[in-house]
Amino acid sequence: MKYAKLQLRTLEVLDQVEGDDIVSKLCDYFIMGLTFLNIVAIVLESVTSLYTIYSAYFAIFEVISVILFTCEYGLRIWASGARVKAAEPQLLKGRLRYICSFHGIIDLFAILPFYLQVLFPGLDLRVLRILRLLRVFKISHYSSALEDLFSAIYQERRSFIAASYLLFLAFIMTSSLMYYAENSHQPDKFSSIPNAMYWSLITLTTVGYGDVSPVTSIGKIISMVTAFLGVSIVAMLTGIVASAFTNQVARKKVILEDQIREAMKDGILDENERRVLEKMRLEFGMSEAQAEQMFRQVERDSR
Repeated sequence: MKYAKLQLRTLEVLDQVEGDDIVSKLCDYFIMGLTFLNIVAIVLESVTSLYTIYSAYFAIFEVISVILFTCEYGLRIWASGARVKAAEPQLLKGRLRYICSFHGIIDLFAILPFYLQVLFPGLDLRVLRILRLLRVFKISHYSSALEDLFSAIYQERRSFIAASYLLFLAFIMTSSLMYYAENSHQPDKFSSIPNAMYWSLITLTTVGYGDVSPVTSIGKIISMVTAFLGVSIVAMLTGIVASAFTNQVARKKVILEDQIREAMKDGILDENERRVLEKMRLEFGMSEAQAEQMFRQVERDSR
């Protein structure tokens, strides 16, 4: 029993803070701060002049960071054993679910490059540096931004897929037409349809670097049509995502408000109900002021 309680307490400390748990809050700030400093260090390492002078300090900081991240990863695996499902083997319990989860994979990739470099010294440092940049996703332990994005897109998946299909059609058609229009005049820049796809994508997304541009009259007309299609379709995609985010926030408010109404049916909020509501508020990323406003609204409606 004490063992299980210790596991649960470890999870409470490592996961996003709930309520006024000072230890959990300090742990959250420490891991987020360490992650941020790691990203800064990785970026600065790419500056040759800085790395030449401070390479020893970068190496020491990396070793300390990996030790701390490894301890965190090990503790999360061990503590996840408290999340037991009856159908799971006793030895695995909830650990395998954490290891295979998005957060578990990110936590593994946070430390994997260091151990790969130790085991295989000949590996390309640039590749390892890119892998180390994945540490930025560790902050997702304490923010639901990525989950909100994927959930919002999933809720509007039909509209999103339809708009993406239109973009794909425009991408294929414009790159093909531009190839046939410009190939004979610019064989170096439009040597094939795949080469023309670069121009098409840059134009459709309204970036327009200007390094590749049409010189024929037909090519210029195709370019204007492509730009118009890009503005229309990309704006459509942007609007779908923005609308999905707005709907996601509205859904969260409705869910939390319904939970508040259910908890206040008897006119009393016990400690357990407060804890559940506070956990939901944190998961939904709502401020205390928003939650308080909902409480007042529910109280007014119940009179």
